[in-house]
Amino acid sequence: MIERVNPPTLYQSPVFSQGTIAPAGRTLFVGGQNGVDSDGVMASGMAAQVKQAIANVQAVLAAGGATPDDVAKLTIYLDQRVDPREAYAASVDAWGEHRCAVTAMLVAGLAVPGALVEIEAVAALPE
Repeated sequence: MIERVNPPTLYQSPVFSQGTIAPAGRTLFVGGQNGVDSDGVMASGMAAQVKQAIANVQAVLAAGGATPDDVAKLTIYLDQRVDPREAYAASVDAWGEHRCAVTAMLVAGLAVPGALVEIEAVAALPE
């Protein structure tokens, strides 16, 4: 459903696409998800927070009738104290082989106390 755009003149990443084309129709915007579980408990450590945040994104996708394959774009905000390589390694395991467009940013801080990561998604809902 999502068309991946990877011009041969750009870096060919094994984990993300340079662009995506979503078909016209309904769109699911997943608000920023942190590493907080259903009881409101923040996961301990960067890797655990990334895995929980991705699980939360996947839960919203499922509730909206979508899968990670329907995601056109992820935006990942990382606390500036975080090592992006550690976050990346944790996200590869948790997200899997769902190549979408991705933007990652280091930010001064996040609104949820103790949060080291926040992840948003945009998905095209299947017809």
